[in-house]
Amino acid sequence: MIRPRTPRREQLGEFLASRRRAASRSALGLPQAARRGDTGLSREEVAALAGVSASWFTWLEQGRDIGVSRQVLGAVARVLQLSPAEIDYVVRLAGPEEDGAAEEAERIPEHLQRLVDALDFPAFVVASDWAILGWNAPYARLYEPIAVVDPGDRNLLWLIYTDPRLRRMLPEWDQESRRFLAEFRAESGVRLSSDRHRALIERLLEGSEDFRIQWAEHAVERFTSRQRVFQHPKDGRSVFEHHSLVPSDAPGLSVVMYVPV
Repeated sequence: MIRPRTPRREQLGEFLASRRRAASRSALGLPQAARRGDTGLSREEVAALAGVSASWFTWLEQGRDIGVSRQVLGAVARVLQLSPAEIDYVVRLAGPEEDGAAEEAERIPEHLQRLVDALDFPAFVVASDWAILGWNAPYARLYEPIAVVDPGDRNLLWLIYTDPRLRRMLPEWDQESRRFLAEFRAESGVRLSSDRHRALIERLLEGSEDFRIQWAEHAVERFTSRQRVFQHPKDGRSVFEHHSLVPSDAPGLSVVMYVPV
């Protein structure tokens, strides 16, 4: 029996369709398609190369809640030449719905606030939907509006796409916003059906053209510590190493730190 579509399965189907259309035919040893140039596969081609039925792969792309095994997903991933981060993303999206039903934190635990307060460099704490729950004084110095931002707007992803002040502080905004969004998608894939995540995405789709364009790219990337550059309106150019740690006693939260270089 084919069950109704779910938000997670719809997201999985959209992602697989985007990677199918972007697949390299030459890398798979296939002849150039007359109408699609040298890229892109048909559903039938993916199904044949992965050893599954065309109907099954079509249903998967359509977001239907059908049975999916890791072995079959692995075969599809090989055909679509997915990265390790993308493979992990599709496996989690295809998993049981209850995997993403984690309770969302509404406030920062006192001991985590004491931790970030003890740091002498910018640090803040975000929930799984990237709502900013707490920060320290150095972060308030780096991003001064944080204390006066409406609590409903105090979300890292929302601010990246909608706050012109933050945008001016990021010299490589286009590259950084895409990296952030790819990491957000990788982290929150299994939670896309939660009310908080869906509300955030719907609000951004309506409020930011840049977000609409980049969200449709379906980029997925694991977080890695890296260098970040800020152009502060008062302090000028600052360079940090960007780190993110997940507390063992609060796995739904992340402590984000900007260590000066």
